[in-house]
Amino acid sequence: MGRRLLKELDRSYGFDEVAIVPGDITINPEMASTKMNIGNFTFEAPILASAMDGAVSPKFAGLMHEMGGLGVLNAEGLYTRYEDPYSVLEEITSMTQPEVTKYLQQVYTQPIQDHLIGERVQEVKSSGAVCAVSFTPQNTKRMSPMAVEAGADIIFVQSTVTTARHMSRSYKGLIFSELIESLKVPIVVGNCVSYNVAQELMETGIDGILVGVGPGAACTTREVTGVGVPQVTATLECAAAREDYYQRTGKYVTVITDGGFRTGGDVCKALASGADGVMLGTPFAQTEEAPGRGYNWGMANANPELPRGTRINVGTKASVRQIMYGPTSVTDGTQNFVGALKVAMGMCGAYTIRDFHKSDMIVAPAIKTEGKYFQLSD
Repeated sequence: MGRRLLKELDRSYGFDEVAIVPGDITINPEMASTKMNIGNFTFEAPILASAMDGAVSPKFAGLMHEMGGLGVLNAEGLYTRYEDPYSVLEEITSMTQPEVTKYLQQVYTQPIQDHLIGERVQEVKSSGAVCAVSFTPQNTKRMSPMAVEAGADIIFVQSTVTTARHMSRSYKGLIFSELIESLKVPIVVGNCVSYNVAQELMETGIDGILVGVGPGAACTTREVTGVGVPQVTATLECAAAREDYYQRTGKYVTVITDGGFRTGGDVCKALASGADGVMLGTPFAQTEEAPGRGYNWGMANANPELPRGTRINVGTKASVRQIMYGPTSVTDGTQNFVGALKVAMGMCGAYTIRDFHKSDMIVAPAIKTEGKYFQLSD
């Protein structure tokens, strides 16, 4: 019998499997700068609230701005489908688990109302916040100009998996270089997990890239389709592409790790892996100000044929300020993410996040499963 050819599998790592090595020099935490840039915009905290209806409303986006971060509004969610999205949110959060997926599929079939895109953007802008909105690739070309005309500052183009060479039956799909030229605002694209795809996306001229397929607490993509890469490895891959692209072109593309975060330690590990910022869903859905009232659900939950998200009961734990800056009375790392980051940067002698990228990391095996904590407890 001839020898069979087998696939060779690379080892990949999630947050629970690695640790950051302290530096040879340490600094006081207050000396560490946590600033993040997206295009020409600078944020004091490298933390974004995910474009999930249970986490970010127009009002919540204003709160994130006050905290020095960025809240991204789902411009294809309940807020642009319903004049009164809050009554729908009330229904979603009061239903039993067996009922809710069918209901979500039903309410998300309501068409997006074009005039509500501009109205929600103006709601965010009226608070003085930088306005970031998220679209799926199939709607970006038509709808993003409406958002920008209304005052949107940053456009996120998000799908479960995004590439620069997506094949479809349409005559002419979304071309990022043309989108950038027409909108003239920073464009952040996601999600991806590999060096080659990140490189190709950066070549189109985008300003930021989202990293992550399958790790989020409310996402079941990895369970449903088997597709996904743990976040530390995915971030290392995309950060390597960013560095090579920067050396070659002089343009720095912001890398944002999206999903799978539970603690401040996870945030620190993503940034030490090369991310410039992190996007959090569940930790913000747990806040007192969150529109989901202690519940969160994935953006692909409402797919009529193959839902890839689940509504999770995350509870209400603290205020937005406590999640970002404390004070905290808990010892499990689920609050004061910015404080934890500054302490970690101090331990590594990192004055900036770019310095923090140079920190050594080691494999430190653990038994926890990345990002799936709440799916087992609902």
